[in-house]
Amino acid sequence: MLERKLFLALTLYLALTLFFGIIQAAYPSIRSQRTWRKGSRLDSFYWFFTLIFSQVLSTICIAAIVVPIFWVLGRTIDMDVLTEGYGYLGSLPHWLQGLAIVFIGDFMGYWTHRWLHTGRMWKIHAIHHSSEELDWLSSVRVHPINDIISRTAQSFPVLLLGFAPLSVEIYAPFLTAYLAFIHANLPWSYGPFRYLIASPVFHRWHHSREIEALDKNFAGLFPIFDVLFGTFYMPEKCQPKNFGLYEEYLPMNFRRHLLYPFRESNPGLREIES
Repeated sequence: MLERKLFLALTLYLALTLFFGIIQAAYPSIRSQRTWRKGSRLDSFYWFFTLIFSQVLSTICIAAIVVPIFWVLGRTIDMDVLTEGYGYLGSLPHWLQGLAIVFIGDFMGYWTHRWLHTGRMWKIHAIHHSSEELDWLSSVRVHPINDIISRTAQSFPVLLLGFAPLSVEIYAPFLTAYLAFIHANLPWSYGPFRYLIASPVFHRWHHSREIEALDKNFAGLFPIFDVLFGTFYMPEKCQPKNFGLYEEYLPMNFRRHLLYPFRESNPGLREIES
């Protein structure tokens, strides 16, 4: 099992490295940024750690929450539930379930992401914002607790509504690749469609430490949530830059990243929060 996960992680890593290496070189948002940038080595380690270990921990946590609730509701955990779900929603075609799951998941992801930008939760999420040079590989620099919170918050309502977990698995590779895409060093904003689907420019503004961009653009796929809830920021004819943390510094060290949320003292905690 571990060998299979490692093989899949390595295969996807090499494929995305080649793909993004080509398009980022052809259409860079920041032309001076190198392909093997500052932090690429650390983020490469995060890639394998997140895909192999963090996702397993997330699955265990989701099961620990969902299974007892299923028992209370009198629902059995068997292969039919895992592959087909239950109730009306679980009877829908997998492709239609997948579309609904993506929309519901992004709505939950928006509010979870926004919550992670406040108070003590920020110390967990700050790891993801510590990249000062942003590209596709920055998407996986995520603290394990952050990953568990996000995946659990997105999966929990979907599973309780009766959607089949298999439908999530069908779309998982696409979502992983797309999250990498919106972090990429690319200048694309999608023009008039900027409010419909998240673009690299939309999400890269979220990582900018410009004051106007702080705590904006929380949606992972559908910017309409940011428009509806007043957190949309995407000025025209302007590319985001100056990435990283606002009034904080984190060394590029995996062990220190893991311990950072548990530090009692937090010098330089940013002063602007949502």
